Amino acid sequence: MPAHRVLPLLTADELARRVDELAADLASVLPADVTLVGLLKGAFVFSADLVRALDRHGLTPEVEFLQVSSYGLGTESSGKVKVIGGMPDSVAGRDVLLVDDIQDTARTLAWTRDLLFANGARTVRTCALLDKPSRRQVDFEADHIGFTIEDWFVVGYGIDWAERYRHLPWIGRVAFD
Repeated sequence: MPAHRVLPLLTADELARRVDELAADLASVLPADVTLVGLLKGAFVFSADLVRALDRHGLTPEVEFLQVSSYGLGTESSGKVKVIGGMPDSVAGRDVLLVDDIQDTARTLAWTRDLLFANGARTVRTCALLDKPSRRQVDFEADHIGFTIEDWFVVGYGIDWAERYRHLPWIGRVAFD
């Protein structure tokens, strides 16, 4: 791993406030019994905080997870999305909220949304905590975005670099020395 520092970008308080705002927005457009599908591993912390916030705003979501990968151990996407493990059984005939940590190229969200539809989801709304529009390679925009950021490599709040830094309660950007 190259020499680097992790510089603070978003504090735990900023994340908590924005998650609550997203939940309020989502509660106004989603049915109470939506199925939240969180993308593993990066969105697990965001998904957990979001599902609790949705509850505070009157929704009673079911929770599923789907593990997909396009990064492996590097800092650049391979450009190919693949499912690791199985597809959740409970999306058929359901309204789904697909939750991801970062929308950058948009391949993962677009591909996974299409996969959910192919597996019988009635509707799919998408939500990404972070958006890097300068990295877009697919004509797709998430329905709900937490924060728009520059093209930084970020870690924390569930987001990793080679399985490191997921534990941070805040998001930082990696600065290479």
